[in-house]
Amino acid sequence: MKAGVVVFPGSNCDHDCFYVLNKIFNIDTVFLWHKDRNLNNVDLIVLPGGFSFGDYLRCGAIANLSPIMNSVVDFAGKGGYVLGICNGFQILTESGLLPGFLMMNSSLNFICKDVYVKIMNNSLPFTKNYQKKEVTNIPIAHKDGNYYAGTSIYKSLKNNNQIIFQYCDVNGIITEGSNPNGSIGNIAGIVNIKGNVLGMMPHPERLADNVLGGREAYPLFQSIIDFLDGEV
Repeated sequence: MKAGVVVFPGSNCDHDCFYVLNKIFNIDTVFLWHKDRNLNNVDLIVLPGGFSFGDYLRCGAIANLSPIMNSVVDFAGKGGYVLGICNGFQILTESGLLPGFLMMNSSLNFICKDVYVKIMNNSLPFTKNYQKKEVTNIPIAHKDGNYYAGTSIYKSLKNNNQIIFQYCDVNGIITEGSNPNGSIGNIAGIVNIKGNVLGMMPHPERLADNVLGGREAYPLFQSIIDFLDGEV
């Protein structure tokens, strides 16, 4: 398989994602510049974290206007797999590939710390190497991670098992106190109705290598790689 990491002006986790895919998992990985339209025949696209275009207007709003996003939307529409992390999640909501939007944290502060998240759906290519309701520890680093969706969209996300990650405590209990940013329903990550586009605020690339202190997020990358290796 082959993976592509999109690079926008202001991306700062692009090399981290590249390292995990290329060096940890030995996947053929390329950078995709935001002004290009050619996806170089990749099987997986990663929209990394960072501050695309300085987070002017709304986070991800300007990045969504980059030429590469026309290709990403087309790729996803044809069933291609897309992972958006932090700012990448924001871009996915701006593009309409995922419902809802990300607002400023309820604390109005930038938050950078490890958090506990519960795996709510392990039937997807992105999560099949996790156990359902498994609790894992993944870092967050954002100021605009407060996910919101209207009542009808929120009900639809729940009814269709599109809520993939929820913030919780160490015991897996989902509480107001374990919600770092005010997200509705403690949502940390969602998937589209087809299950091929995943957006998440936590940074799995920051905890997929023992040199960084742990591999709690290793199963996420292994899951999608195993799936796509079987498809290619």
